[in-house]
Amino acid sequence: MPQHVQGVIAPGKNEPVRVETIVIPDPGPGEAVVKIQACGVCHTDLHYKQGGINDEFPFLLGHEAAGIVESVGEGVTDVAPGDFVILNWRAVCGTCRACLRGRPWYCFDTHNAEQRMTLLDGTELSPALGIGAFAEKTLVASGQCTKVDPAVAPEVAGLLGCGVMAGIGAALNTGNVGRGDTVAVIGCGGVGDAAVVGARLAGASKIIAVDVDDRKLETAKAMGATHTVDSRSTDPVEAIRELTGGFGADVVIEAVGRPETYEQAFYARDLAGTVVLVGVPTPEMKLELPLLDVFGRGGALKSSWYGDCLPSRDFPMLVDLHQQGRIDLAAFVTETIGLGEVEQAFARMHQGDVLRSVVVL
Repeated sequence: MPQHVQGVIAPGKNEPVRVETIVIPDPGPGEAVVKIQACGVCHTDLHYKQGGINDEFPFLLGHEAAGIVESVGEGVTDVAPGDFVILNWRAVCGTCRACLRGRPWYCFDTHNAEQRMTLLDGTELSPALGIGAFAEKTLVASGQCTKVDPAVAPEVAGLLGCGVMAGIGAALNTGNVGRGDTVAVIGCGGVGDAAVVGARLAGASKIIAVDVDDRKLETAKAMGATHTVDSRSTDPVEAIRELTGGFGADVVIEAVGRPETYEQAFYARDLAGTVVLVGVPTPEMKLELPLLDVFGRGGALKSSWYGDCLPSRDFPMLVDLHQQGRIDLAAFVTETIGLGEVEQAFARMHQGDVLRSVVVL
């Protein structure tokens, strides 16, 4: 029987979010219903609310989540009722050209639940990133559920579903940071700080955090940055070069998603160095660089989608590292809130007051 639960929807562009009754259908073939225990408030949810992703309103927001599988549909064998899972928005298909070439983290045909969740009047909802987890329960494709150690706190585990994984993966997977490398991270919000954690985990010798907010620079230092640069008063390119013997960093991770900061990242890297774009730009943004500089500086310019992660590989590993005390995922949780406080959490995010607000159910 379909279930009625409470969830947070964005009814229209830039309209305040509100809590509504959501109808969750029974899971069909390849689908699962998950009882949500915690879901982080991510900047991507704000993009949805503002109409920056698409205009398929109303949206059921929330995607950075962990919970318990309640029921599964026909043919589901990878998870079972009672499993503790982190939800992911990159459920690999296993059959596309990337998967068949052994590169499933680039899967070109990721999938979501076939059925739609609705409002009581039958209005279909668009779940954020195919998840929609600001709700007591949600319907997803079973491949979007990744089993992890149930001993980890849900509010910590859920962060791997998006922002923390994006940042750590930008360093480890996309940037291939190695022992002794110098790394610069431009933009020290949740994703940038996670990139700092990833660079430290990889054994970087120097990690330079760049931001315009003193509070964020202090947090980045606590996360493992060895140096900080306040780009309000200092040219970050010159500062990064000065801190790396005049050469520039081996890997520069741009976690803002703006042309100005990307250009800084491009010129702050060493010859044959790597730039990783993990900050999400908006559709109207344009980038202009001298082609001769692109050619002459060599190296690699990469974008990092979800930290190039493979959830089945990376989520359990990072949970284990957290359980061992080697990374502190709990440090990303600034506050826990209820479903009715999401609008206020967006305001605190915009003001730079939090790393992550986490809805706990």
